[in-house]
Amino acid sequence: MVLLALLLIAAVSSGASKGSALDIGSLEPQELKDQLGNWTLLDARPGKDWERGHIPGALLFSWEDHIQGNGSEGVYRLPEPEKLALELGRMGISESSPVVVYGDADRSWGGEGWAVWVLSWLGHKGPVRLLDGGIQSWRQRGYPLASGPIREQPPGRHYTTDVRGELNIEAVQLGDRAGHLAVIDTRSTFEWLTGRLPNAVHIPWTEFFEGKERRPIDGMALRRLLREHGVDPDKPVVFYCTAGVRSAYAWMVHTLAGFRTARNYGGGMSDWEAYSGRKAS
Repeated sequence: MVLLALLLIAAVSSGASKGSALDIGSLEPQELKDQLGNWTLLDARPGKDWERGHIPGALLFSWEDHIQGNGSEGVYRLPEPEKLALELGRMGISESSPVVVYGDADRSWGGEGWAVWVLSWLGHKGPVRLLDGGIQSWRQRGYPLASGPIREQPPGRHYTTDVRGELNIEAVQLGDRAGHLAVIDTRSTFEWLTGRLPNAVHIPWTEFFEGKERRPIDGMALRRLLREHGVDPDKPVVFYCTAGVRSAYAWMVHTLAGFRTARNYGGGMSDWEAYSGRKAS
């Protein structure tokens, strides 16, 4: 019994230390402008938006280029870590690169949150920062933008993954542990009414940002939002949507607020429906 207890303590400590390795924060536009040469910039918006205007030096990293088309019969799939690592390396990014991610929350559908979550899930060791207020805050301050077609990427680098499995969750785990988790559906009301995960609570992802610049809500607002929906902020949380993008944004806000590590269901409702169908058959 003593040995078992020691093993459990070691496992918990290991998980905690791995979670504490996350270096996620936010950066104001002025700070980024002053430090522009010190960061690798990832633009999480759709490619057409990147072409029309992006922060100088920003690389395109849209979820649409990585999730859509994976799988079949309308089932979205989270790419394998190795595939994402190859793409990041091709873009000149290593696991130690200091990265700033930005989007616009609206047209990117929270893609900036997905990019932050993906880097965290892959085990990124360098600092990851969200540009607070997104591209709209950069524009409103009159800071420079670049435009034009996507050009050849810089020389590739090697990206080494150290996957943090505790940041993602699989359908079978959701089924086994549903009663011990606060499961939050971040989709629209219409999507919620068409079907949901068992025991889920509905909090649309648009509740996780505010203002004209669509900045993430702070810790006090998030705690209030969760409690209003009957969610204990100190209970393990899982966010999900259709394909893990909007829910990743909610995960990012939750993490930025300093709450205990949550999980994003990378497969989302699409994967759950496929899993439920397989289980039933």
